[in-house]
Amino acid sequence: MAIHYEKHPTGGPGLEHVALVTIDRPEAKNSLDLYHFRDLAAAWKDVRYDDDVWVAIVTGVGRNFMAGADLKTYIPQVTELANQIATGDVTEIDGCRLSDGTRAVLRDAKIYKPIIAAVNGPCVAGGMEMLGGIDIRVATPRATFGVLEAKRGLFAGGGTTARLPRQVPYAAAMEFLLTAEAFPAARALELGLLNEIVEPDELMARARDWARRILVNGPLAVRATKESVLRGLSGTLREAYKIESEISGIVFQSDDAKEGPKAFAEKRPPRWSNR
Repeated sequence: MAIHYEKHPTGGPGLEHVALVTIDRPEAKNSLDLYHFRDLAAAWKDVRYDDDVWVAIVTGVGRNFMAGADLKTYIPQVTELANQIATGDVTEIDGCRLSDGTRAVLRDAKIYKPIIAAVNGPCVAGGMEMLGGIDIRVATPRATFGVLEAKRGLFAGGGTTARLPRQVPYAAAMEFLLTAEAFPAARALELGLLNEIVEPDELMARARDWARRILVNGPLAVRATKESVLRGLSGTLREAYKIESEISGIVFQSDDAKEGPKAFAEKRPPRWSNR
């Protein structure tokens, strides 16, 4: 199985509400075929809907993070799937849907739980598309980043042309999109695409540290904050203020909003109920 999904992974205390997604197809540079996209989309669906998962970490096996679609197998597979759906009374084959590819790379995923990327190697094509849906990005010096689709006469339709110009300066986004070149981690950090660069043997420990820093906070408040940011970015500033006020009212009525100040007054760590 090339997509491993583990809840409550080992790694020390403070990680009880973490899910770990690992892309394990090093023989194909962690590129994915139709069935792997299906499994990755299923993992993200569980992250979204499992109330016991508060933070997710995603990484790759070997020397690659994710290279997107395996062009040798994915295009023929998705073409065959589309033909079968068009000619038969079915919407999926072997649990695979045409939408799995975009869902796997977090396009319009509406996952308001924080996601951390531990980028252990090249993050290109679909890997870059998925990175656009990830909140905290830690990479090793050997990681590279590129939107390579145009190099093959293809189009980055998994969210990159929409998200990247909203996440880095316009000129930097166009540098990625129009040259279709891979950039080193240092350049990605300089352009604001990454949070930090660490040595390979520190990568997962650092990703877990980020998770712990987030998990000490109220889970409802964290999710509400991410939701307010993502929904607000899709509209005008006036609309964003309205969304912020709506979400704020919900959070302030929660049990966690009562527990936080109470724990502060009693000088103890809060006991979050996620309600």
